[in-house]
Amino acid sequence: MLRAVKVRLYPTPEQQTALSRSFGCARWYWNYALNACVQHYVYSGKTLKMSVYKGLLPQLKVEYPWLKQDCYSSVLQCVAINLDKAYKNFFEGRAKFPKFKSKFNKQSIQYPQSVTVVGDKLKIPKIGEVKAVFHRQVLGIIKTVTISKTVTDKYFASILVESECSDHQLGGDKILGIDLGLKDFAIVHDGEEFTKYSNAKHLKRHKRNLARKQKKFARKVKGSKSRHKHKKLVAKVHERVSNSRQDFLHKLSRKLVNESQIIVVENLHIKGMVRNRKLSKSISDVGWGMFINFLDYKLKDSLGQLVEIDRFFPSSKTCSCCGHVVDELPLDIREWDCRKCKYHHNRNKNASQNMRTEGIRILSIDGGNPVLAESRRSKTKKPQGAKAFVDETGSPHPICTQMGVG
Repeated sequence: MLRAVKVRLYPTPEQQTALSRSFGCARWYWNYALNACVQHYVYSGKTLKMSVYKGLLPQLKVEYPWLKQDCYSSVLQCVAINLDKAYKNFFEGRAKFPKFKSKFNKQSIQYPQSVTVVGDKLKIPKIGEVKAVFHRQVLGIIKTVTISKTVTDKYFASILVESECSDHQLGGDKILGIDLGLKDFAIVHDGEEFTKYSNAKHLKRHKRNLARKQKKFARKVKGSKSRHKHKKLVAKVHERVSNSRQDFLHKLSRKLVNESQIIVVENLHIKGMVRNRKLSKSISDVGWGMFINFLDYKLKDSLGQLVEIDRFFPSSKTCSCCGHVVDELPLDIREWDCRKCKYHHNRNKNASQNMRTEGIRILSIDGGNPVLAESRRSKTKKPQGAKAFVDETGSPHPICTQMGVG
C-alpha cells in the first residue's frame, strides 16, 4: 500500500542555496527537454521519445558542468520521466499541454532513492540533513521524496512510502447521503435525521485584505524589489485561504468517515459548472471536488466505500415520500409541495434523502455485495428511462441542467 506523508522542512541558509541550485538545474533541463520535444514535432510531426532527451543528459553534463555539480543525477532522470508522463496525460485528455517552468513560481524536485529519515531530520543527497517536523511516523520503504518550495518561501517534503500492511481504522456503520450546495456546504442524511454544514466562504473572509494588497502590488514597477516583496504578500493571502479551505474539508471529511461506512454523493460536473460567470468564483472557492477526493481516500483507508450517483438523477425533483417527479424545479425554488401526496419538501434535504435511497438501491444489486456492485458499476451502460446508475464520466449537457442537481 502506498501512502504519502507531507512534512515541513526548515533548511539552513546554506541548504537553501543548495536547494535553489537543484531547483534551477531541474527547471533548466525540463525547459530544454520540452523545447526539444516541441521543435522535433514542428519539423517532423512526431513526438520525441523519452529515451532521446534522456540520453542527452551525459552530453549536457559535459557541456554544462554545473548540471553534475549542483544537482543529484537521479533528480534529472525524474524530470525526464515526469515530462513523459505530462505528455501522456495531455494526449489522453487528462491534462493540458506541458508548460515551461519559471523561477518565480512554485519549485519542486523529486528524489527516487537515497533519501532517509534520521531522527527528526531528512537526509538528502548533496543537500545534507535538513530539519523537518514529522506529524506522524514514517513506516515502510521510502519510494520517492518530492521537495517543493512555495511562492511564500516555505519548504515541504512529500514522502511516498510503501508499507506491507496498514492498520485500518474502521468507521461507523451508517450510510450517509450528502447533497452539496453553495448556501449550505452540505446537507447530510443518515436515515434518521438531517445535519446541515454551513459554507465557510473562505475567499470572502479575506476579500478586502486581498484586494488591498493586490492594488499595492499592481502599482509597483515591474522588476523592482518592492514588486517582488508585494507579490509574496499577495501569495501569503492566497495561501491562507487555501490552508483554511483544506483544514475545513479535512476535518469535515474525517468526521463523516468516522461516523459511516458508506457515503453517497452526486457525481458533479464541476468543470462545466464553473463556466457560469455569476457563480464560478463561489463554486471554485467551495471545493466540492477536493472534498469528494478526501472522502474517497479516507473511506478506502477505513475499508468503506464512496458511491457516486449519476449527475442527471432527479434527486431534487423527486418526492422522497411517494416518488413523484415534478417537471421543472428552478434553482430559486428552495421549498416545494408534492402535487401527489401534498408533502412539503426542503430542496436540499429532499435531495440528500433521495441520494441515500438510490445509493442503497445500487449497493443492493448482486445481493448487497459492494465489490460486485463496484464491478457492475464499470460495466453497466446508462439504460433509457432508468432512474440512476453510477457513472463517473457522464456526457455533456447544458450547464443549467448540471446545476439543477436533477
